[in-house]
Amino acid sequence: MAFRDRTHAGRELALRLVEWADSGDLINLLVLALPSGGVPVAAEVARALHVPLDVLVAREISTPIRPETAIGAIVADDPPLYDRQGLAMMHLSEDRLGDVVASERNELHRLEYVYRGRRPAPSVGGRTVVLVDDGLTTGLTATAALRFLRRHGPARLVLAVPVASPRTTAAVRAECDDLVCLVQPTSLHAVGEWYEDFGRVPDTQVTDTLHTFHATA
Repeated sequence: MAFRDRTHAGRELALRLVEWADSGDLINLLVLALPSGGVPVAAEVARALHVPLDVLVAREISTPIRPETAIGAIVADDPPLYDRQGLAMMHLSEDRLGDVVASERNELHRLEYVYRGRRPAPSVGGRTVVLVDDGLTTGLTATAALRFLRRHGPARLVLAVPVASPRTTAAVRAECDDLVCLVQPTSLHAVGEWYEDFGRVPDTQVTDTLHTFHATA
């Protein structure tokens, strides 16, 4: 195991990013976390860089037959991003996943309200945006999030994660300007394998973390 928990992973990731920021290469920074697991990691990064923290809510689309398997991802009201090869292998069409997408979309908007209330999402235009998660398996969620952010005009788009496989980092690298990944095991079946403590992050922890940052902003 590489990390004790998400806080430890965030501190290790922060060390890499602070060194980079000290070079003067990262300006007008905003850290965005993919909740819920990315929030404790991103909080340590934002705290070390002394920059704002917020969330970008994304949801995985799973198959009805294998709910543990992610076949796509959604962000905001964007169309779903699908693993086309996976759809073909499972003989699934987008139409058959319509109810799943609608349900996940409703949950996405519910979580946006839980986490942010009526506070507007931060503007990313012209900023250096660091998107943080606790790790990548398929990379679908990160890809959907990066494409959403790219359309909103950041000056620079950075993806930062503690762990991901080389295959996944290669797949998502084209979606961002820079990618920071601390550990790249050749085989990665589950992100939690690289954490001693990989417990669920409750919504209350997410909202409390965001409140702390916005109260001191």
